[in-house]
Amino acid sequence: MQTKPFRIGTRGSPLALAQASETRARLMAAHNLPEEMFEIVVLSTKGDRITDRSLAEVGGKGLFTEELEAQLLTGELDFAVHSSKDMPTLLPPGLEISAYLPREDFRDAFIGRTAPTLMELPEGATIGSSSLRRQALIRRRRPDISVIVFRGLVETRLRKLEEGQVDATLLALAGLNRLSMPDVATELMNPAEFPPAPAQGAICIESRIGDRRVLELLDAINHRPTWDAVSCERAFLAALDGSCRTPIAGYAICDGDNLKFSGLILTPDGTKEHAVQMEGPRIDAGTIGVKAGTTVREAAGTGFFEGWV
Repeated sequence: MQTKPFRIGTRGSPLALAQASETRARLMAAHNLPEEMFEIVVLSTKGDRITDRSLAEVGGKGLFTEELEAQLLTGELDFAVHSSKDMPTLLPPGLEISAYLPREDFRDAFIGRTAPTLMELPEGATIGSSSLRRQALIRRRRPDISVIVFRGLVETRLRKLEEGQVDATLLALAGLNRLSMPDVATELMNPAEFPPAPAQGAICIESRIGDRRVLELLDAINHRPTWDAVSCERAFLAALDGSCRTPIAGYAICDGDNLKFSGLILTPDGTKEHAVQMEGPRIDAGTIGVKAGTTVREAAGTGFFEGWV
């Protein structure tokens, strides 16, 4: 019987701490365990420390996970809690995603200072975003808009917006909901027109492969519809060799035993795109994602990806 507290690794941002606390609360309820059986361990990651450049410039998604994964591998942590969209498609040997919590709303939230919606912004307005996907989708709909790199914690970006550094920004609605700040959104983006990043809105838990004690603990809170949907989306991303260097969007929705997937790839300037839609049994979620990625890559041709940085 476990006597020492389980050590939960997380980043130190308010959003990351909210996600770790939600995970702990779900585990306490599922196993009837007291709070002292779960110790939240806060680590600073390179992605937290470097905020003046885009992720593509400084190394991509692994910047938010490397320090946590290093301590998972040494046994200093029992498991780590992440925003799923921050996870590279290829994990370090010996580690795996073991569970997903029920997914939050995966839409993007537009937060306007000078206009309430993207289409109402005046010509030449400036939007702050570090996401290549969001930048490409903005340029696709509003080529007259100026987009600048805008990184930092949710609170930091909202402060920069309030200070007038930009006219608007976009954030994940899931994060705003988890921080009890949904009211700052002035427009919720329609995913059919402004699709989210693969895995957006989902919290995942990473642990060591073969650690039966931890796997049994986490299995009780694993949400199967989220597992299937995000597995499909991550398979799509992997088939496209997706990272923070590529504007890729995609989301899957579970409907009973069926799954429907919509994916999109764009050039960074938003002028060219290729979309794909597929559906099938949820049990084939990963296969659907791979097929969708392969299909859209073949339709686009190798020239479509040339010049992406």
